[in-house]
Amino acid sequence: MLTHVDSANRPTMVDVGDKAVTTRTATARTSVVFPAEVLTDQIAGTELTTKKGPVFETAIIAGVMAAKRTHDLIPFCHPIPLENCKITVDWGDENEVVIECTVRATHKTGVEMEALTGATVAALTVYDMCKALSHGIRIAETKLVAKAGGKRDFSAE
Repeated sequence: MLTHVDSANRPTMVDVGDKAVTTRTATARTSVVFPAEVLTDQIAGTELTTKKGPVFETAIIAGVMAAKRTHDLIPFCHPIPLENCKITVDWGDENEVVIECTVRATHKTGVEMEALTGATVAALTVYDMCKALSHGIRIAETKLVAKAGGKRDFSAE
């Protein structure tokens, strides 16, 4: 059963009034893949810097800002006071930047959307700051990798 649809099949916000307050965490991951010809040995493995500034550091700031504003971006998301949001941006496989966002809050509803939003906006920031290098850059799979608290825990790994 979909939670954001009422008995008449109309969109609605989920009522969390009767839910228990628990500590909830969620981690999301995405990656940005660069065409092989874009990156050189001097760039791969270090912080990328473009004319717009330090790419990884800027992506971390953008991702945290987005996670905190998820309720302004996604309909029916509850405003949640986040206790922590940690974003890492590191080199993964060849020509790939891996972004992880972990969010924590003590609240009546989960923080999966905040983690997914933080990771996604960080990836979009990497793309924006590097698009002058190539429009062949792509944002790869974005997924929830873990959540805890609430009804049930989840782990994709």
